[in-house]
Amino acid sequence: MIKKYKISEYARLNNVSIRTVWNWIKLNKIKTEKKITNRWLIIEEKPIKPIKVAIYARVSSSENKSNLDTQTDRIVSYANAKGYKIEKIIKEIGSGLNDNRDKLLTLLLDKSFTHIIIEHKDRFSRFGMNFITKLLELDGRVIEIINPPNNDKEDLMEDFVSIITSFCARLYGQRRNKRQTEKLINELNSK
Repeated sequence: MIKKYKISEYARLNNVSIRTVWNWIKLNKIKTEKKITNRWLIIEEKPIKPIKVAIYARVSSSENKSNLDTQTDRIVSYANAKGYKIEKIIKEIGSGLNDNRDKLLTLLLDKSFTHIIIEHKDRFSRFGMNFITKLLELDGRVIEIINPPNNDKEDLMEDFVSIITSFCARLYGQRRNKRQTEKLINELNSK
């Protein structure tokens, strides 16, 4: 992609003085073009980074495994409709509050992907999404959310429901583990 800038505009974008830009022109450090009107333009060629897409789908428990497949199918359909070439599909089962999900961490550390497509924000992370997005932007990477929250109130309500759901699930899981332990003890005692 080729962009052309006036000298003053180029100086402002690069936080240097106009004199510095003129010095760069004299030293052939930057490409220029002289118009018929005797105006100089700076020509900047930026290579177009090819779009490499990864799809990420997640459900909270193995009981929702069928939902994982349909979620993935919807994201693939979306990516195909946008004309993206899908490089990798990642499916994961785990809590959105768990910040130690192996597949997600591997995806975040793999800088070869320019786009990560998810269906809903909470499928990627329950909290801290803005931080993750900003950090990925530093590498020229994007998280594309198919169904973003419509407004701040809806986003806040989703966060609130996420917290309650998560803690209820953890409590229920602890109770289930206690029942399993009691069952095991009873079986051992009956032998």
